[in-house]
Amino acid sequence: MNRLFSLPVLCLIALLLNGCAFVNVSLLSSPGPLQEQVVEGDGPKKILIIDIEGFISEKRGGGPLQESPSTVVLVKEALQKGAEERDLAGVILRINSPGGTVTASDIVYHEVANFRKKTKVPLYAVITGIGASGGYYVATAADEISAHPTAVTGSIGVLLMKFQVTGLLEKIGISEQTVKSGAMKDLMSPFRPGTPEEEKVVQGIIDGMYRRFMDVALARPGNRLDRVTLEKLADGRIYTADQALQAGLIDRVAYLDETISLMKQRQGLEQATIVSYYRPGGYRGTIYSGLPQGAPAVINLLNIDAGNLEFLTSSRFLYLWQ
Repeated sequence: MNRLFSLPVLCLIALLLNGCAFVNVSLLSSPGPLQEQVVEGDGPKKILIIDIEGFISEKRGGGPLQESPSTVVLVKEALQKGAEERDLAGVILRINSPGGTVTASDIVYHEVANFRKKTKVPLYAVITGIGASGGYYVATAADEISAHPTAVTGSIGVLLMKFQVTGLLEKIGISEQTVKSGAMKDLMSPFRPGTPEEEKVVQGIIDGMYRRFMDVALARPGNRLDRVTLEKLADGRIYTADQALQAGLIDRVAYLDETISLMKQRQGLEQATIVSYYRPGGYRGTIYSGLPQGAPAVINLLNIDAGNLEFLTSSRFLYLWQ
């Protein structure tokens, strides 16, 4: 008589017979290419919404069960798919980000600017909550920048953080020794105080990245500011939407749906289909849906993001409102 055993029973038998066993079970399907989803509206022409949310990074994210692509990968893939759309009438970057690393922010800016240049498709940025530092940096690649009435933006500048952990290590009886080829090889080490010479070197790098931020902001299509005026605004502070409009950092205060209506009006469209891209497992019910692109529907039994501990042992240059 043949008997059928369930997977839990088979696992238990294997454990009893062998002492221990490793069972590899695929809990989630492999990620596939982005797919289009209609968010709202109806019409032959499409307006694509691309989200830029959270910390802008070139590193993968996600939980222990499944990784998610980085901001750089998601934006690049969405722009590539959008460029293949024959009926694409416009793109809206929906930004809710305090910024991120200098490199990731710059790559996303570069990809958005290249998309505009190659496709000639109108592209607007809408800051819904926070569009600060690297978030604003990315927004300057758009034809126009709008911000919700309650949004904050600005924070133009560069940040470098270093944790000094020598006191902590001494308390627990740990010491560190570094053998190096040059005096600057362990620049910004968390295991010793920095020297005036090191601070001067780092400040020079920060100043260069700050100048690049200024150049990008001055080059944005809607800019009406000169460098002297912008320098007065770019001391790292944030601005409300009304303050940013008055200062000339954005082009209008408007909600996302109002910006979509404006895009349709300028394109001579009575109707348009609003679309977004997703991976299976992610869903967007409205234009305000906040699910990240490709977000997996998973339960994290143990959610410890060890990647955040990097701030204790490494330093990164950031376009970030901290």
